[in-house]
Amino acid sequence: MGNTITIIQNSNTWIEGNAIQQLERTAQMPHIQRVAAMPDLHAGRGYPIGAAFFSVGHFYPALIGNDIGCGMAFWQTDLPVHKIKLPKLVKQLGNIDAPLNDTWAERIAELIPNCTYPQALGTIGGGNHFAELQAVDKIYLPDLLPENFNPKCLQLLVHSGSRGLGQAILRDHVEKFSHAGLAENMPQALDYLAQHDFALQFAHTNRQLIAERMLARWGADGVRLLDVHHNFLQQIQLDNQTGWLHRKGATPSDCGLVVIPGSRGDYSYWVKPIVDNCAKSLFSLAHGAGRKWQRSECKGRLSHKYSVDNLRQTHFGSVVVCEDKSLIYEEAPQAYKNIDDVIAAMVDFGLIELVARFKPVLTYKTAGECC
Repeated sequence: MGNTITIIQNSNTWIEGNAIQQLERTAQMPHIQRVAAMPDLHAGRGYPIGAAFFSVGHFYPALIGNDIGCGMAFWQTDLPVHKIKLPKLVKQLGNIDAPLNDTWAERIAELIPNCTYPQALGTIGGGNHFAELQAVDKIYLPDLLPENFNPKCLQLLVHSGSRGLGQAILRDHVEKFSHAGLAENMPQALDYLAQHDFALQFAHTNRQLIAERMLARWGADGVRLLDVHHNFLQQIQLDNQTGWLHRKGATPSDCGLVVIPGSRGDYSYWVKPIVDNCAKSLFSLAHGAGRKWQRSECKGRLSHKYSVDNLRQTHFGSVVVCEDKSLIYEEAPQAYKNIDDVIAAMVDFGLIELVARFKPVLTYKTAGECC
């Protein structure tokens, strides 16, 4: 197959040069045969974010990164849209940065017995992680909506991952093997895969508990409509070869409907992958809008135009709960690409159909310093 690189883009797609350089360097790593970059591609710590990598006979845990299992869960709530009172919702929610208390012990044991890092479960974390109440803005393909979907009530989108567990797994691996990766037949490869799979379970459970925790604060019920990982390793068949698909900030396109969020001041989309074209993007899609600016640049670019209080309100009228002043600048909508440009590139590439669009109502980042 050769080291082929596919970039999902159109004439409006902007990708910084550093991200392209990282992508090209990664494509030259031994055993990497194919690379697909999404339109939300941006530079990461050594490896680009927003891409998928296919290797044969060997895989690279460092490509997955330290937030193994980071992803999105999407819930239908029974909170009526027409009864929204934002100050009341914010007050009821309060602070959910601290670990779950002992009343959750039985539920944790039910979901993930013998759990490592139980204190992190049910917490969102820092960086670009968030939980957001959303309202339906537009429906494109009503026949594809799930059975439990209710456009008259709010939806809840949860974005988080494996927290300190994933970080510990990667740190241990890099200390032993640096960034050289593992041959698939090594005993150490099986060890990593077992840890990786547990981190995926942990991340899934974490999103579940975040949603349950928030719904309990609001006295509401909800039904999970989807849950997908963005950072994970998967063994697949591609062009008559068995190999390893690394997703680093990429939504799987082989699991049905998925959600692709924008920034906290932009729309999110439900999309249907077009199965016949999945292989050309390595069965992957963008996982969000993608950063436009480095975190270190954001406060300098924005603080003379916007106060912290300005950034807690969006043009939708939605509220952002974020008491970490540095984080609110780093995660400002202005620091991200336009989600419509990202979506349009995938439509033009024949990868997706639009199912529904949502607008933010209440975004929770942190009510204090991120734990």
